[in-house]
Amino acid sequence: MTFCAQVWAILWKDVRCELRSKQVWMGMGLFALLVLVIFNFAFDLRVENKAAVAPGALWVAFIFASLLGLGRTIAVEREKGSLDRLLLCPVDRKAIYLAKLLGNMLFIGAVELIALPVFAALFNVPFFTGPLLLIVLAGTLGIAAVGTLFSAMAAATSARDVLLPLLVFPLIVPVVIGAVRATGILMLPGGPSPNEPPWLGLMIAFDIIFLSVSMLTFEYVIEE
Repeated sequence: MTFCAQVWAILWKDVRCELRSKQVWMGMGLFALLVLVIFNFAFDLRVENKAAVAPGALWVAFIFASLLGLGRTIAVEREKGSLDRLLLCPVDRKAIYLAKLLGNMLFIGAVELIALPVFAALFNVPFFTGPLLLIVLAGTLGIAAVGTLFSAMAAATSARDVLLPLLVFPLIVPVVIGAVRATGILMLPGGPSPNEPPWLGLMIAFDIIFLSVSMLTFEYVIEE
């Protein structure tokens, strides 16, 4: 099989398993919506402080919901032994990582499609804008690239639910700061481009670096 065929086969297998079980994305979606509702009632969102609070609420919901899903994708396969059988197949380890990454982004993206309209309604902000969708895509890729690598590492331990956030949170700080600041700039009336200062450029650079590093190191992480 070619590299692309391997990626597609693994990705389609993960999607079918999730569509049957509905364990990951439903829990992620409910968690994200709950966080947004709590933030909406916890803060007095007047016009002058909406741009300071709303972006943080949005990305807190995305980050914690993403970690909830990232912690389960590989852990479930390792518990059932399907990951060991996958590693016995003549499959490129980079294809496994890329398929898991795309699957995680697909699940996170489904949650974001549900959460963004709710966020726009609760916080009274527009969300169907090109720059915001680009920011969400870059932020999601950064979180998924780091989370997929470390979820494979944490899944081999008994304390994976505690270990995964400890490993991921410090590394995704740059992309989270960039996403929050860029989203906040979009909410300012007549604000500048989300890349002024270059927050979007910071996120894209982060994605490229960690995606490259993760592709190179996943083979050693998954074998341990």
